[in-house]
Order: sequence, then C-alpha cells, then structure tokens
Amino acid sequence: MTVAEASFADVAHIVVDIEGTTSRSTYIYEVLFPYATQRFDSWLTAHADDPAVREILTQVGQEMAAVDPTHDQVVQALTDWVAEDRKVTPLKTLQGLIWQEGFDSGELVSDFYSDALDALRAWHDAGMPISVYSSGSVLAQRNWYAHSPIGDLTSWVSGYYDTANAGPKRDASSYRAIAEAIGAEPATLLFCSDVVDELDAAHVAGWRVVRVRRPGESHAADNSGWPEVAEMTAIRVN
Repeated sequence: MTVAEASFADVAHIVVDIEGTTSRSTYIYEVLFPYATQRFDSWLTAHADDPAVREILTQVGQEMAAVDPTHDQVVQALTDWVAEDRKVTPLKTLQGLIWQEGFDSGELVSDFYSDALDALRAWHDAGMPISVYSSGSVLAQRNWYAHSPIGDLTSWVSGYYDTANAGPKRDASSYRAIAEAIGAEPATLLFCSDVVDELDAAHVAGWRVVRVRRPGESHAADNSGWPEVAEMTAIRVN
C-alpha cells in the first residue's frame, strides 16, 4: 500500500535508481534509446579505431557467441537488444558514449520528476550522501546528472554504480559489492527503486528499501510488501 510518508532512522547513505524512480521511463524509451539506436551504424564506423569501441565489439561477439561478427551483425544484435530491453553491458556502454555526444552538443537534456529533484536537493543540503545505481553505464549516469533541466547536479552525487562495476540489479551480491565500495554497513543503506525484484535483492543483502510507486510507470502494477511512496519527497531519513 502506498503511504503518505515513509520514515527511516539511522540511514547513512541513500542509493537511488533512475528509470521509473527519479525519472520518467517514457523519456528513456522514447527519446534516449532511439537517439542511440539510430546512430549505432554510423557511430561504430566513425570510431572503429577507438580502443573502447574495439572492447565493445569484443563483448558483443561474446554475447552473440560469435567469432568476429560483421559490422552489420553487431549493429543488428545491438538493435535487437534495445527492442528486447536487454541489460547487456556492451550495449549500455555504447549507449552511454553516444548519449555523451548528444548531451555535450545540447541535443539532449535529462529528465527528472520534480519531486525527485526536491528530495535529492533536500538530502544533499542536509549532508546525506547520495549514490546512483542504474543499469545505464556510469558514463550515462554522470551525463544524466550533469545535464539536468536545472543544471549540473553532479555535486549532489557521491558515487555511481552500474552492471559493470557492481553487477546485475536483481542480484543480492551486487548490493553487497556496493556496500563494500561505499564502506558502510548494509543496514545503514537505503535503496529507492520502482522495481520490486531489485528491492528484494537489496533486502537480502541487508539493506533498507523503499519503493517509489508512480502511476503509469511500467512496474506500478506489481505487488510489494515494502514501504511504498508515490513521491520521493515522502521519504524521511534521519
């Protein structure tokens, strides 16, 4: 049940999801994903000599179980993974690189729910450390916070975690790795997400959890036994 306010004592660090939690998933699927997908072919061609791109191509081949896939096969695999909403590391890395160019050029500006901005600002002003854990790459996360509608918010963020440096978001081991990286006891960490399976995994790792259940988001109909709020400003920590 969604409550008017969820309070948590003895929280030392808050970790937030992006898609569906601080930001509209529709923006990511309708703006960011097409922006990158339309550029897979030309971008990979233009950056073929970049070591980072060669590593992406190697990882794509491993995911495809293919030895030396052709350029067209790589582009097709990446495009298929986007359509399937696969959380594949080389895809997320490539998207982050392409989005960086879009953010740097001013073509892209990130999206935040207004209550998320209010909550993040309040926590930052109160001295509460905030980190981000998203399936999008660390590069994409940094650009997301650096190019918000109200300016550069990277000073609000203490750390960034993704599937490469932490692990899959539905595995408890990923949250243990983040707790170790932060250097805090799991019971002092609070994870905010809209996805029940992610909250379940964080709880198994000993974290405190709160669900942000926003009407219209893709996971809003899922049932949960965790504390739930409709807006992030309803999350109280001390």
